[in-house]
Amino acid sequence: MRFKSVFSIIGPAMIGPSSSHTAGAVRIGRFARQLLGTAPVKAEICFYGSFAETYSGHGTDLAIVGGILDYRTDDERIRQSIQNAEQQGIEVVFTTGVLPGAHPNTVKIKLTCQDGSSIEVMGASIGGGTIVIRSIRGFEVKCRENVNIGYIITDRKGRTAEALTVVEADSSIPPELVEAIRALEHVSQVSYIDLTK
Repeated sequence: MRFKSVFSIIGPAMIGPSSSHTAGAVRIGRFARQLLGTAPVKAEICFYGSFAETYSGHGTDLAIVGGILDYRTDDERIRQSIQNAEQQGIEVVFTTGVLPGAHPNTVKIKLTCQDGSSIEVMGASIGGGTIVIRSIRGFEVKCRENVNIGYIITDRKGRTAEALTVVEADSSIPPELVEAIRALEHVSQVSYIDLTK
């Protein structure tokens, strides 16, 4: 059997018991927190599939909240993350749902800020601590006018290799925003396609 990398064999440094149910869950929560850019006042977490059946027993609830608190996968504080969130004034709500066709380890996270703005992230933990972000809602790129991102997907050639990100916006993107993205340090190329014209 051939592996893509050593991480396929040994997995990530993490608080256990499972790379899928804890390490991947931490990463999804942390992605949502970093996308929000600040600590939320409320976190609504909906588990699907295997996550919905076992989240409490496998520590997935602790892992997701740990990620929302911006903890890394090996942070000892994950074990007390729900209590830590409550101490920080973050309301945490857990629910379960049914989502036909979804990966068994899927979670939807809605984070709400003090000012009432929110983002919603749906992701799946696909094994070995690796995650896939399926959707992002509510994230806005601020420029001269608001540009709402309706869909975003990222793919890469390999671990630490070049990545391609495709962003679909609900309206035209101002030229100055395209230029601002092009000027970012680690961006090598930007192509803008307007299908409304």
